[in-house]
Amino acid sequence: MAELAHRIGVSHTAPYAALTDKLRAAKAGQRKIHYLPPYRGDNSIRLSRWLDTPVDQLAAGVSESLIKAIVAQRNIKSDEEVAELEKAVNFTGDMHLAVMKAAKPGITEAALAGIAAGIAQAHGTQPGYSIILTINGQTLHNHYHGNTLTSGKLVLGDFGADSHMFYAGDITRTFPVDPTFTSRQRDIYNLVLQMQLSAIDALKPGVRYYDVHLLSARVMVEGLKSLGLMKGDTDEAIASGAFALFFPHGLGHMLGLDVHDMEDVGEQYVGYAGELERSIQFGLKSLRLGRALQPGFVLTVEPGVYFIPELMDLWQQQGKYLDFINYDKLQAYRDFGGVRIEDNVLITATSHRILGNPIPKTIAEVEEVRKAHFPLLVS
Repeated sequence: MAELAHRIGVSHTAPYAALTDKLRAAKAGQRKIHYLPPYRGDNSIRLSRWLDTPVDQLAAGVSESLIKAIVAQRNIKSDEEVAELEKAVNFTGDMHLAVMKAAKPGITEAALAGIAAGIAQAHGTQPGYSIILTINGQTLHNHYHGNTLTSGKLVLGDFGADSHMFYAGDITRTFPVDPTFTSRQRDIYNLVLQMQLSAIDALKPGVRYYDVHLLSARVMVEGLKSLGLMKGDTDEAIASGAFALFFPHGLGHMLGLDVHDMEDVGEQYVGYAGELERSIQFGLKSLRLGRALQPGFVLTVEPGVYFIPELMDLWQQQGKYLDFINYDKLQAYRDFGGVRIEDNVLITATSHRILGNPIPKTIAEVEEVRKAHFPLLVS
């Protein structure tokens, strides 16, 4: 431990056991003790004992100045950190390609999730978060893997690997169970791809991610209007929140040692930093990152379009947004599922760079993989 400390410039070390007396002495001397919001139960118990503070009162004593200092440091990724993130993304790409090749009617979601986890393990690491791999992509953060793939469905896979230094990759791809997309799947997939490409193209220092989210929403509304699923004035549809029926989550988040980097210290510090108030509007309130972008930020760009029957029925029964949503046309999409496409992006000094080797993303690229492996899988 002392050797590792020396390598990173720590000049003084002490046994962990000495921390108890150190903290008690500091408290007796009325010194300010800085700590982060504890999210592990064992650390909460330790802090409670060290500070003689009930566990349920620890949150009131966290150090805002320490939080801000750590966020300011960790939000800006060094070249070494970017290299680790790029390794993680490349491991993740191998996971997604293996799943895209192996999928076929009759295979279970669980089998595909096992393939993804196995590729991470083959790289000497592990998934960075619980694998999302489902034919029910309309259910966000869906970790159930009990379904069997059937013809006509889409597979949504949101998973990633850690690097060997525990930096996380976080990629989503959506592809058909069949060798090719249906015309309806093609329409929605191309719309989500355009949402993502437009958002990525807008990324550069000084741009608020909040505005990039709304740009992506605008692309979606215009596309859904052309398909007859939405109507009315686009600006009003966005301002009212009607668009969130189809896009109920945020465009992306910071990425680093955590998948939602530093989520537990408070997204108001990480993703907003006092630059703007987080929205309370459905959908938009789920945007984890809204602040102006800076060189060194690494973030996810992951728009999606979802057809959630329960939400469609609820809003229609409540008569919500009748000026913007064609509920009668939506009935044909009740069994559609959802499409999400996600990449990990570094903000550079003047623009941006997508991290990692390319992972099949266009319809032509996805279908090329599916067609190349589908005959072998069903023979």
